[in-house]
Amino acid sequence: MTENKRIGVISLGCDKNRVDTEKMLAILKDRHLLVNDIETAQIIIINTCAFLRSSREEAIGEILSAGEYKKQGLAEKIIVTGCLPQKFVKEIFDELPEVDAFMGVSDYDKILQVIDGIYENQRLNAVGIPSTECTTKRVLTTKNYAYLKIADGCSNHCTYCLIPYIRGKYRSVEKEMLVEEAKGLGNIAELILVAQDLTRYGCDLKPQSSLVELIKILSALDNIGSIRLLYCYPENITDELIEELKTNPKLIKYLDIPLQHADDGVLKLMNRKGTGQGYLNLINKLKEQVDGIAIRSTFITGFPKESESAFQNLIEFIKSAELFNCGFFKYSREEGTPAYKLDGQIDAKTANARLKKLYSVQKKVVKNNLKKLIGKTVKVIAEGFDEDRLVYYGRAYFNAPDIDGKVYFFSGEEVVYGEYYDIEIGEVADYDLYGERV
Repeated sequence: MTENKRIGVISLGCDKNRVDTEKMLAILKDRHLLVNDIETAQIIIINTCAFLRSSREEAIGEILSAGEYKKQGLAEKIIVTGCLPQKFVKEIFDELPEVDAFMGVSDYDKILQVIDGIYENQRLNAVGIPSTECTTKRVLTTKNYAYLKIADGCSNHCTYCLIPYIRGKYRSVEKEMLVEEAKGLGNIAELILVAQDLTRYGCDLKPQSSLVELIKILSALDNIGSIRLLYCYPENITDELIEELKTNPKLIKYLDIPLQHADDGVLKLMNRKGTGQGYLNLINKLKEQVDGIAIRSTFITGFPKESESAFQNLIEFIKSAELFNCGFFKYSREEGTPAYKLDGQIDAKTANARLKKLYSVQKKVVKNNLKKLIGKTVKVIAEGFDEDRLVYYGRAYFNAPDIDGKVYFFSGEEVVYGEYYDIEIGEVADYDLYGERV
């Protein structure tokens, strides 16, 4: 049995991947030593993303860098886990000889056995079939907030997306496991629920459950201060969920709704279920029924057959929807997806110009949204001190970690990170706010 090896882990990709990494760390820590500095690690583990070509390139870059540490004698072994080997292990096993073992998206419970194997001079392909969660234990890599992955995989089969081919069909985690996992996180100011599609939660369980039912159960936990929802598909946002957003004091009035486009023709080619007008109706309904709700979304431009008129429809939608924040992406042509074979692929120059235009339009929308907060007082969770600006910073309810802006504020008294403070907003700068502690 191999023990007491210094292990450094690099986690790439989305917050769902982060949760997987934290579960792997929990398994590792009982037998090995976790280190923050990769240069001191005897074993380097890279948990990869493979959703887009750019993410695969990033993963390969990290693997090659780890290989240099190995050549220099700084590292003994390299293990690659997650989405990249899950989908492409046949292609990369021989191409990356510096890697000692490959594991997939549901193989983290095998990590100790794999380490034993590679120290017996075996080179392993330990990629299995995507399955249920292996543990509820975690080693948190975040402060004051934590992600809770309530499901894995996807059954929506959007024509541009590799996720169903990597992580398999949609699989909800049993409520009992999620409650145990949430309790084990300790006192958390903000619990962020994540899945490829939160709103499908429970449809595959026996007996069936629902996202609202799960929210009610998690809201009853004393160690959870608040709950944020990411990635809610528009067609499954029910009146029941809207009512929960309206009435549950622990549920943050924030929704991330990945719409991807607003032109009906493009949406149909994407195999998305909605229409531009339907999406606009939903957004208006949410704003009318949930006072102050912050809605975030993501959009893809440069999709095959996205005509100039289709792009203009998207522009007009962005202006009309007045979403609090948006992420924009240039279409990535992924081999193995239905969209890969579509005629009318958009050239890179046009796609880049459209991407730049979308950010320009949304930047004005965001500034108008933020200006409405000047002179108002908002609750902000303190998260750190900016040495350059010489002010504290944190997040309000309309700021999800990493993807949205921040609130910078001056305080004449000591600030405790993880605590909420009333901040009077005085200034707007692009996506951020500046204010003073009341």
